[in-house]
Amino acid sequence: KNDFILIAGSNGSGKTVLMNIIANLEKATSGKIINNSKEFNLNSHIGIIFQDADSQILGETPEEDILFGLKNLNLRKDETEKKLKEVLSFCELENKKHSPARLMSGGEKRRLAIASILALDCDIIILDEPFANLDWKGVKLVTSILKKLKEKNKTIIILTHEIEKILALTNRFIIINNGNLVFD
Repeated sequence: KNDFILIAGSNGSGKTVLMNIIANLEKATSGKIINNSKEFNLNSHIGIIFQDADSQILGETPEEDILFGLKNLNLRKDETEKKLKEVLSFCELENKKHSPARLMSGGEKRRLAIASILALDCDIIILDEPFANLDWKGVKLVTSILKKLKEKNKTIIILTHEIEKILALTNRFIIINNGNLVFD
């Protein structure tokens, strides 16, 4: 809980498989997921931000995309509006609220995917290659959001090859090779 973990490894090392097992998208063939010395309940709130943000955006606008998840939480209208405003501000997307999502930059789409997950109040947030296809400005904005999430004591797991961009924020660094833990 409250860890900021970086998981690195070459292509095919098992990072994405591990992410999918943690998020209960795939079943492990062996072993157990342990969290705080207890077998981990895979049904807790786990949010994934995929490497390709486009595959995660469902709404025509950032507002519509974020509201999609919020509507499924059955919140009161005032709570929904408050949460929408909060996450748009947190991810610096207030001025893009009504913009066509498909026309946003890669960095804006990545921040929208993060905002949509944050709106759901997930216990664990997993980001798969959060800097893929971003320019330097996008990298800085995503990194600043991750820093703010760390300050809010969110549990964050980052899967990336670009360790130099995020290692300073982490408190745990793991390397996987061929599905095996080689460094922790």
